[in-house]
Amino acid sequence: MEKRPKSRGVEKQRRKEAIARAKKVAKQVKKAQKAAVKKTRNMIESQPATWTEDPRTLLRVGPDFSLASFNRRATPGWEAGKKPAKKLMKQRARLMAELQERLYAQSKTGASDALLVIVQGLDTAGKGGVARHVISKVDPQGIHLKAFKAPTEQERAHHFLWRVERELPKPGIIGLFDRSHYEDLLVPTAQARSGHTDESGQSWVVSEDELNSRYHDIYEMEKAAIERGTRVLKLCLMVSYEEQGKRLRQRLDRPDKYWKYSPHDLDVRNDWTAYQSTYEEVLRRTSTEIAPWYIIPADRKWYSRFVITEIITRTLADINPQWPDADFDIEREKARLALTMTDEALVEYQAENTDLLAKVAAEDAEVNTRSSWLRSKK
Repeated sequence: MEKRPKSRGVEKQRRKEAIARAKKVAKQVKKAQKAAVKKTRNMIESQPATWTEDPRTLLRVGPDFSLASFNRRATPGWEAGKKPAKKLMKQRARLMAELQERLYAQSKTGASDALLVIVQGLDTAGKGGVARHVISKVDPQGIHLKAFKAPTEQERAHHFLWRVERELPKPGIIGLFDRSHYEDLLVPTAQARSGHTDESGQSWVVSEDELNSRYHDIYEMEKAAIERGTRVLKLCLMVSYEEQGKRLRQRLDRPDKYWKYSPHDLDVRNDWTAYQSTYEEVLRRTSTEIAPWYIIPADRKWYSRFVITEIITRTLADINPQWPDADFDIEREKARLALTMTDEALVEYQAENTDLLAKVAAEDAEVNTRSSWLRSKK
């Protein structure tokens, strides 16, 4: 015997009940959001260890920057030590991950915001650690990682920025450059001062006119990227001569580190003075109002990773990405969906997901509160 279709009256009643259940869940969600905001504010206010100042202010490279007086074991803006730093870094990493997901989500509805993180520094400074210990905390689908090596023959046949512009992050993406177009300023200048070539015997030295043209082209490229909606975050990790020696020795003592060592590393180390003066000059000349450099003390790995996490999180908080609004009538779609589900399934869903929805709402409210607090501390 065929089942008779339900009458319009029954359907109308089911729709009414579904809407009532949805409203009940919405009230619980709103209550959870309010509780989360209050809890987060109390936690922030009672937090025993925090930054004394925005590290971006303390680490920004200005026109009078001097590497000679730069303390590479210092922890600017942080006085509480390693253990509290690790605790706060975990909290910041969660916030960074949530903001990154919002950045990715909002791009699906046309937002143009993106973030490019450029990481420079001599070997052993900890550039690889930024990818492994900082960027790894966010969803990989929203990350574009590019490690720049010496240019290939094909790349040399093009303008020096050709290979870089192809790797710039698209909207919603965090791009991470392990080394970058700044190699095309640093290496030629250092080689000209030292008289040495790279490990393959290649000279990168160019004329003074070409070098000045590169400075100009880099500024114009970064300016264009920023105008398209990409924040450009430039980080230079600086390790001391003594600490670099220890890290190179560790690579020679550990079989699992041999692959990271090259005899050319010692050639560059022997040109320490040339490279230090080059870094100082390039950083000063390319630290601009629209895209400043931040100089990172790198002798303490825990601090360099911690402060980079903080800088990236604060930059994402400044972007303030938001979840895209629904472009449909939510309640109407809930009611339509309810008509396709049995009463049992709807009851089960409500029992299984009410707490989850409240938890998600609370977490979202916490992200908003923490993000707002970071923006207020600039």
